[in-house]
Amino acid sequence: MNKLLFSVLGLAVLALTVWFGFSLLAGPGSHDATEIGAVSTNFRLLGPNDKVVVERVDDPKVANVACFISFAQTGGLSGGVGVAENPSQFALQCVARGPVTVPPGLPTEEEMSSIQASFLFKHFILTRMYDAQSNTLVYVLTSTRVLRGSPANAVSAVPVGG
Repeated sequence: MNKLLFSVLGLAVLALTVWFGFSLLAGPGSHDATEIGAVSTNFRLLGPNDKVVVERVDDPKVANVACFISFAQTGGLSGGVGVAENPSQFALQCVARGPVTVPPGLPTEEEMSSIQASFLFKHFILTRMYDAQSNTLVYVLTSTRVLRGSPANAVSAVPVGG
């Protein structure tokens, strides 16, 4: 009985390890963000404080668009070693830093970046949508979990042209 239990546990750990490795390699977009700074929000006696982190993600396919994302980051001992799950609390603001044009062949919807929000199962996904009717790029930040999704989201829009 114990051998069977250890075999099943071993296979589960192996499957999670393989899944995690593939999720890092083939996840939606890469996390090419620049950390702008962080503000401490809750003192922790052991480990780092809870904080709000601000990062900038430049759109890799549309020149002159930058998205600024702020999100809650859990501190403490579990946060310090990277196994805490961050809450789905975030904000998004995208700006044009110059003329914005839509490159040929740009998909109407595309996941462009992700931020790991827990050790294995939760990410914040940044998706770009193109609204051709209003000639606007719309960016949506959502929280996803492997087992249970979340309705948490934030949206920002950048006009094309000018």
